[in-house]
Amino acid sequence: MIRNILSILMLLAVFIVTGCSQSNQSQEEATEETASEESSMEAADMEAAPNTLTDAEKAEGWMLLFDGQSTDGWRGYQKENFPSAWIIDEEKQAIHIQGTGRGEVGAENGGDIIYDRTFADFHFKVEWMVDSAANAGIFYRGNEVPEYDYIWMTGPEMQVLDNAHHPDAKLGKDGNRQAGSLYDMIPADPQNFKGHGTWNQAEVLAIGKNITHIQNGDTVVQYTIGSDQMKELIAVSKWPDINPTWGDIPMEGLIGLQDHGDNVWFRNIKIKEIK
Repeated sequence: MIRNILSILMLLAVFIVTGCSQSNQSQEEATEETASEESSMEAADMEAAPNTLTDAEKAEGWMLLFDGQSTDGWRGYQKENFPSAWIIDEEKQAIHIQGTGRGEVGAENGGDIIYDRTFADFHFKVEWMVDSAANAGIFYRGNEVPEYDYIWMTGPEMQVLDNAHHPDAKLGKDGNRQAGSLYDMIPADPQNFKGHGTWNQAEVLAIGKNITHIQNGDTVVQYTIGSDQMKELIAVSKWPDINPTWGDIPMEGLIGLQDHGDNVWFRNIKIKEIK
């Protein structure tokens, strides 16, 4: 009898321990599942759909310059209207300059485009993609000056280029005409262009006279407007023959995108003003 009672008690103890273990395991699995769901929600908030802002970006003061559906806020350089050679590519959710093969002359109904207001200190971001052997540019602190037909004649350019196939990549000096570079002046280092047909991210950080280019997450160019370095670079560049005052880069200017006669796409265009 005593043995039977002991056996029953031992069985009960096993059941109790097993039940507790299963209960704890279930609670741990539920906790892990909840944490995973919360992590997924946080990741979704961090990564917004193209041409939108995350809640964090909105809180930080970012402003969309392109919503993926309209060209509101944009117009042609030295024009009142938006040039029809620039279209919205619904598949790529991007502004697309249609290639014409006309080089920097651009399309007859195209040309460079600008956002219709000026910015002083800012952090600018854009994603760009080029066709094979395509060329374009991102301009900042530019001006509309009647005697200059192109915004690149008035302000700095962060180069947009297919390094592998466009001849301009081999011109200039030390790669200073390749993607991410301060065009014809300071080469992007490291050179981390991802290739044509692929989205590349460009950023320009402008605080007073200090300018930084960021390409695909890496700081690739830094310079100071009016510095001895810049004066020396400008003196041996093509700028003095084109615009003698090119080096007098203002503390406030226009953001622009270039029509260089090639197929290029831009999306996720956003800016945060730094007060």
